[in-house]
Amino acid sequence: MKWKCPKCGREFSRIDQQHYCGKPETIDEYIESQDEPVQEKLREVRSIIRSALPEAEERMSWSMPTYWRGRNLIHFAASKKHLGIYPGGEATTVFAEELKDYDVSKGTIRLPYNKELPEDLIRRIAVWCCEQYSK
Repeated sequence: MKWKCPKCGREFSRIDQQHYCGKPETIDEYIESQDEPVQEKLREVRSIIRSALPEAEERMSWSMPTYWRGRNLIHFAASKKHLGIYPGGEATTVFAEELKDYDVSKGTIRLPYNKELPEDLIRRIAVWCCEQYSK
């Protein structure tokens, strides 16, 4: 049995399948397209990264909010059970010790919605990405 999204009409095999109804053009649209409780976390991580990288351009890349300065520096995105931050594989290696309490795989940091965001760590990772990738 297929489930049809009431907003966009796409059909999925799972009921209430998470997806984007169209491609958001801006970070604001991306955040607004998420469930209400998730929006607050997305706004919070956006604020942290924006304050850490005031010279970086905000844009959508790979359907994710992205900070760009000559190239993609860092992305973030909502998932069903966590907020993902995507600083690249080298960053997760460099910050491995500080990330040991989080679910991390190469280039991906998964922050559960039910925990406070590690603001200082996110800020330092964002600055590190800018220093490394915008050379």
